[in-house]
Amino acid sequence: MSLAIREEREFKYIDEGSGEVLLLLHGLFGALSNWEEVVNNFKEKYRVVIPLLPIYEMPIRQAGLEGLQEFVEKFIALKKFENMTLIGNSLGGHVALMYTLANPDKVKSLVLTGSSGLFENSMGGSFPKRGSYEYIRERVEYTFYDPSTATKELVDEVFETTKSIPKCLRIVAIAKSAQRHNMAKEIPRIKQPTLLVWGLNDTITPPHVGHEFNKLIPNSQLEFVDKCCHAPMMEHPEKFNRILSKFLEAHGHDS
Repeated sequence: MSLAIREEREFKYIDEGSGEVLLLLHGLFGALSNWEEVVNNFKEKYRVVIPLLPIYEMPIRQAGLEGLQEFVEKFIALKKFENMTLIGNSLGGHVALMYTLANPDKVKSLVLTGSSGLFENSMGGSFPKRGSYEYIRERVEYTFYDPSTATKELVDEVFETTKSIPKCLRIVAIAKSAQRHNMAKEIPRIKQPTLLVWGLNDTITPPHVGHEFNKLIPNSQLEFVDKCCHAPMMEHPEKFNRILSKFLEAHGHDS
């Protein structure tokens, strides 16, 4: 990955370009590289920032959505960001929803793609099965419509992570926290313009979840990407970027 990681206090993050802030939040197994095409496309016009969520390092007692929301709040306060567009994939979308509800004055608009918060097919009670490379490869491929998107590099990265018992414990704790925390009653309070970009073949947060978000968030629009599963910005970056560009321009962002 060609993106440079910066460090400040306890935060590691990517910070490219200048202008209005697009703050990107990755998912449970999401790496910064998931967003590379988005960063490269938007850094000419925007300041694109991705904090690395402390999923594997946070104290086990805090391993959950509230701990992640608090981390994002501290990061945004440190960087003094205002008027941001928050963009979250999967678990990152869930954290983005929580942040927006708690800090509505800081968020100009919201973009969710394959977000948890209403319903998700869990990875199954046995996950993560440590030590089985084949099993991990299968699970990583399951998040993509085209299994070849799950490069060896990506599978190796997840496999390395799941070899560590403390990391596994945190992953399971955070995943359970996400499944328990249904936001159906809270999200109708979101007033910001919201873009929902969903894979038509998403097996983890299926298309009906996108429709449900669309129904519950008053000022939202739903766009589907065909032949696409849980991470549109990875599987179809050009389509994803095109949809996002249109949305940002329609809502008066600097263009």
